[in-house]
Amino acid sequence: MSTHNHSHSHSHSTHDACSKPKPKVSCCGGHEHTAHTAAAAPDLIQLAQPQTGSNGTQTPIRIMQMDCPTEEALLRKKLGGMSSVLALEFNLMQRVLTVTHEPAALDAILAAIRTLDLTPELASTPAVETVKPWWPLALAGVAAIAAEAASWADLSVWLIAPLALIAVLLSGLTTYKKGWIAVRNGNLNINALMSIAVTGALLIGQWPEAAMVMVLFTVAELIEAKSLDRARNAIAGLLQLSPERATVLQADGQWLDVTAKSVAIAARVRVKPGERIAIDGRIVSGQSSINQAPITGESLPVEKSVGDAVFAGTINEAGSFEYSVSAMASDSTLARIIHAVEAAQGVRAPTQRFIDQFSRIYTPLVFAIALAVALVPPLFFGGEYFAWIYKALVLLVIACPCALVISTPVTIVSGLAAAARHGILIKGGVYLEEGRKLTCLALDKTGTLTHGKPVQTDFIALNGDASSAHSLAASLAARSDHPVSRAVTQAAHGVALHEVEEFIALAGRGTQGRIAGQNYHLGNHRLIHELGFCSNALEAQLASLEEQGKTVILLANEQGVLALFAVADTVKASSRQAISELQQLGVKTIMLTGDNAHTARAIGAEVGISEVNGDLLPEDKLKVIESQLGKAGRVCMVGDGINDAPALARADIGFAMAAAGTGTAIETADIAIMDDDLRKLPQFIRLSQQTHNILLQNIVFALGIKLIFFTLTLAGSGTMWMAVFADVGASLLVVANGMRLLRA
Repeated sequence: MSTHNHSHSHSHSTHDACSKPKPKVSCCGGHEHTAHTAAAAPDLIQLAQPQTGSNGTQTPIRIMQMDCPTEEALLRKKLGGMSSVLALEFNLMQRVLTVTHEPAALDAILAAIRTLDLTPELASTPAVETVKPWWPLALAGVAAIAAEAASWADLSVWLIAPLALIAVLLSGLTTYKKGWIAVRNGNLNINALMSIAVTGALLIGQWPEAAMVMVLFTVAELIEAKSLDRARNAIAGLLQLSPERATVLQADGQWLDVTAKSVAIAARVRVKPGERIAIDGRIVSGQSSINQAPITGESLPVEKSVGDAVFAGTINEAGSFEYSVSAMASDSTLARIIHAVEAAQGVRAPTQRFIDQFSRIYTPLVFAIALAVALVPPLFFGGEYFAWIYKALVLLVIACPCALVISTPVTIVSGLAAAARHGILIKGGVYLEEGRKLTCLALDKTGTLTHGKPVQTDFIALNGDASSAHSLAASLAARSDHPVSRAVTQAAHGVALHEVEEFIALAGRGTQGRIAGQNYHLGNHRLIHELGFCSNALEAQLASLEEQGKTVILLANEQGVLALFAVADTVKASSRQAISELQQLGVKTIMLTGDNAHTARAIGAEVGISEVNGDLLPEDKLKVIESQLGKAGRVCMVGDGINDAPALARADIGFAMAAAGTGTAIETADIAIMDDDLRKLPQFIRLSQQTHNILLQNIVFALGIKLIFFTLTLAGSGTMWMAVFADVGASLLVVANGMRLLRA
């Protein structure tokens, strides 16, 4: 399996993802509630321990209230001004802030976070769960409706005003508190804007509207938080796949049901039909067909027998078997996948970086426009103060960029989770976005386009009995461990073998030995030539098979050649379809292989590769990749061998094939294909295209809705109710649209 360190500049997340035990959600409005996640075994994913290096101490801090740019902006301003803080890295979807700081500064950093009314939690601290009662919000809703009814009935303001104040205080204290903290720290977030707008509405006598706006805002924020939870926990649902308990053989010979995380490496585990496998391992007894879809995305069960690897979270379809544990529960392939996807969520994609920069300009600009709307018409054009102040307050509510900022991470995370469920492990949003730009795809041959295991493809008996020739050849081949000899032995499965005497391995040529008192040779063209058995007819047969990319070995006795055997590395059934789909997507395909040119051309023609390069050393593969860089689009390299590492590292995107069970590939590849199905490559490109389309849709939705209501407000038709629906409605719309990728 290829492992490579990137020389190209991809920004990977530097922290591990946190655990997800029923997180307390507080979205942009800061309204907290308990979120019931899908995680059934949260102990698998733990917050990383602080690490000290030459560039300071790196500490991951879980902040359960931090899931929106609102909190990020506050934290950046607060901690960014501390000289002891060297770097900040935010993962809003996982609510983890990774701080790089001077070793002695941690206490001061935690104290600074608490001044923002946020609760920092370290690795040693269990996640804090706070459940807010529902009745204050319900009572606020009743009071707001009563205030609105009293206003319609034209009752006294002395009845309407107290009802409105009760509604605002019951539903909006958290918003006011967070708004004050934001203003105090020079930040105009949604809490500050909403607090100013509602207070202004109360001051100009819009009592019922102020009450209804605050209640609606609070309810809408709770709905939005629920929606965000679905996206946030999309990958956490994989944790349910891994059982919490396993049946393990004890020292006294008894089988005992124990917790999966307590099972040691090399322990013997028994699995019954229909059970999920709890821990990674290798089968030592029995056989079965296993559904590996949760790990590799394969739609059909895979037959497994002694020596084969099995993975946590997969399903034993039929048969009972025992296996030896190869990894702890916290280090299983499934756990590594979840770690990788959660870390990828913290890496900002290009669109997300642009949106973050845009929002820093957008909010102050709209606030300045609202201020001008409130002051300029009354001061210079004789406008009515209350009417223009009301319009300005509506604009403040519209100003929040939450829908715009939320749209990108929700879409990217949904795409990453959808890919992981189908056996495509993408290591960051940047690769998910860049995939649609792929124009050139370089592929290794052995193990990527082909199975990587030679099999006998042809058998031609020239003299004597065919079955006898098979038996004699297999008897000699069985004494050798050469891949070609193994292919001949496997093809003769069930054939009776002869006793071989005086066996000799002839380096670079083949083997010889005595069977039933007669000398036999099994070797390549060179050996037969040395024995003097070549003829024009034989040479023609050999040339024909070698032109097809096959390796030919011959069986001979002292009188001449008895039979010839052709062996070849066969093409995967999925390769032809994958190459065809890639070319339909406009991607040029190039084969890079160390095999001879004959073999390379034969395989290339069989699968439909655009360009074939044979007889390549690792440095030659690198040169081919470099020759493609700089042209239009992106260049990708696909491989599964260590000799592909330089080319994989140099390409814009490096794919590692058949990464299931290989931790190094999962951790180092840009994209890891968990099985060896090349059809995942066009699937990835289509997912990237769909992600890009949804990102554009969300940006247009978010800005378009705000522009419409902005225009309506300036024209005198906008109300604060409409502004709340414009803000939170846009957020819900982009979240729902982004989550469509979960069904991709």
